[in-house]
Amino acid sequence: MYTTVTRTRVRRRGMPFLVSAISVSNLADGIGKTAFPLLAASMTRDPVVIGALSAVAVLPWLLFSVATGVLLDRVDRRRALVVANLARAAVIGVLALYVVAGAHAIWVVFAAALLVGTAEVVADSAGNVLIPSVAGRERLDRANGQVQAAEVVGQSFLGPMAGSLTFAVFAAFPFLLNSVGFALAAALLVGIAGTHRPVALPGPRQADEGVVRAGLSWLRGSPLILRLMMIAAALALTSELATNQLVLYVLEDLRLPESMFGVFAAASGVGGLIGAGAPKLLKITSRRTVLLLGIAVSGASFAGMGLTASPILAATLFGTFAIGIVAVNVVIATTRHLEVPDGLLGRILGVWRTVVWGAIPLGAFLGGVTTRVLGSAGATFLVSGLSLLAVFALAVPTLHRFGKDLKTR
Repeated sequence: MYTTVTRTRVRRRGMPFLVSAISVSNLADGIGKTAFPLLAASMTRDPVVIGALSAVAVLPWLLFSVATGVLLDRVDRRRALVVANLARAAVIGVLALYVVAGAHAIWVVFAAALLVGTAEVVADSAGNVLIPSVAGRERLDRANGQVQAAEVVGQSFLGPMAGSLTFAVFAAFPFLLNSVGFALAAALLVGIAGTHRPVALPGPRQADEGVVRAGLSWLRGSPLILRLMMIAAALALTSELATNQLVLYVLEDLRLPESMFGVFAAASGVGGLIGAGAPKLLKITSRRTVLLLGIAVSGASFAGMGLTASPILAATLFGTFAIGIVAVNVVIATTRHLEVPDGLLGRILGVWRTVVWGAIPLGAFLGGVTTRVLGSAGATFLVSGLSLLAVFALAVPTLHRFGKDLKTR
């Protein structure tokens, strides 16, 4: 008899395909995040225009995260991920042909960035909410660790390197690779068996309250997830104070040449890979302990960077910060997958990302103001580190009553 258990096992054999697809798409993301600014810089050196391109890339997350969450609570999430990847492949493929043709209209670059960013909201969100149905509850820690590792390797290591090197060969090269990467990611998803529509919520609750309102109502009634979302937003804001000022810290405070900036990026990548191994720690301690330890390590690392003049120690501490923050991300992602009903997961993730990602530009702005007022980026790192330690101090009592919920299961 072909039981539900058998069907579940068949589904979970698709986890390597999902991780591979996410890895390839993150590599393509990393290539694009380097290639788009380089292409814009080849057309104009106006810093306002270059800065606006980065803002356009983030804008879809603020505008469409909630709407995307509603969509993903209604459709097959694997199909949504396939369509989003194919859309990204098509848009960037057209942009590559445009570059090959030798045209140089900056508005085309902006339009492509906006379209790709919109598809990215769907793709990243679909990949996230697809993890529980493919991996299963008992393997969520491991699966989220693998996804975090894929993001670090693709977006911090291989992607930026490939993007800059191939752009130097000819401008359309990285965009061709980008397009092929997203198409390959879509193809890999064919290996995931079964349907992956969300599990419908019982009762008439959604019809009575409305689609979005049902999600918000559930969130208000879930103190653990609500507190974790607020902690994540506080971490995003306080850490962005410093990370946005890293280039000034390296060039002015440490007085290093521009070439050394890559060393800090590499240190962050190595640290992120180590932090993605957080599931190994969960074999000996609770999620709550790993979460709090990660916040404390992140804060101590940035505070140390603000106090040191040693480039070697500063790069090491930047890597240590990445260890802590990625470990926190793994724990939070797994807890969200475990606690949120499948039929609401898309909407809760949409609200989550709107709140957390909305804190990032605010943190970046405040970081610039802090550096201007205090006179150095190093001082901003110290402020950021102390702020992160304050988040840790608040998180300890905030999560105290949830020790049982944050145990490893």
